[in-house]
Amino acid sequence: MDELEQGLLMQPWAWLQLAENSLLAKAYITKNGYALLVSDLQQVWHEQVDCSVVSQRAKELNKRLTAPPAAFLCHLDNLLRPLLKADTHPGEATFSCDRVAEALILRVRSELSGLPFYWHFHCVQASPSLVSQHLIRPLMGMSLALQGHVRELTALLRMKDLEIQEYQESGATLSRGRLKTEPFEENSFLEQFMVEKLPEACSLGDGKPFVTNLQSLYVAVTKQEVQAAQKLQRTVSGETQISSSTSPQGTDSQLLNQPEQPVSAAPALLAPEHQAMSASDSVQKPQLSKLKRKKPRGLFS
Repeated sequence: MDELEQGLLMQPWAWLQLAENSLLAKAYITKNGYALLVSDLQQVWHEQVDCSVVSQRAKELNKRLTAPPAAFLCHLDNLLRPLLKADTHPGEATFSCDRVAEALILRVRSELSGLPFYWHFHCVQASPSLVSQHLIRPLMGMSLALQGHVRELTALLRMKDLEIQEYQESGATLSRGRLKTEPFEENSFLEQFMVEKLPEACSLGDGKPFVTNLQSLYVAVTKQEVQAAQKLQRTVSGETQISSSTSPQGTDSQLLNQPEQPVSAAPALLAPEHQAMSASDSVQKPQLSKLKRKKPRGLFS
């Protein structure tokens, strides 16, 4: 996961109202490029570009402006940041969007150094893995976090009921009867919630309630995802270094670098025969030496 991908993942969603289009969007811009994610709750579009694309597109859309890519990226950041922080876009810039086939083009019109500035975000349909990374997995993590939150609150209510019961057994009474509550029953509470509160709680509408109430939890969950991915990457890289240092190739290279050693002796099972041959050789050698030292006798010696 590179810098743009990681930065985009940890950005909260913003709700945009562009003419008749209600959109959810998030963006991350650096001096090296930008990443943008847009959704209308039916489809998800994405664009990620680097400095070379920014420079080329700036030349095509703004022929009278000459600036390094970092300057254009900084200006885009200044335009998008207020848009993503508030419900309405600022008056100094105009935003509109068009759908072309399966793509979404977000158009921006502003001024830069006293000259008109135009920019088009060319967003294509996001891949399933990207949708899972930014929506499915975070939403599942948020659901589990909220479930844990409910369990903690349920345990706290039970402890409060026990505390109230102890007060009542010791003779304490309420001075205001309207504050009296019944002991908490989890099952009956869940049944009542499903019937009375669930339809209103699940009214997503155009996505604005999700953006308004749950973005702090969304950012916390995505940060956990990034930290887990970083930890896994460090673990894998460490295992790779250990395996490379103890790999057979490393052992072979060590063996190749060692000097040649003489061939080892025969196995131990052949040792007696080898010893017998050595003994016979040692017996024969003195006899040969005696024969060599013996002088032949003449007939008249």
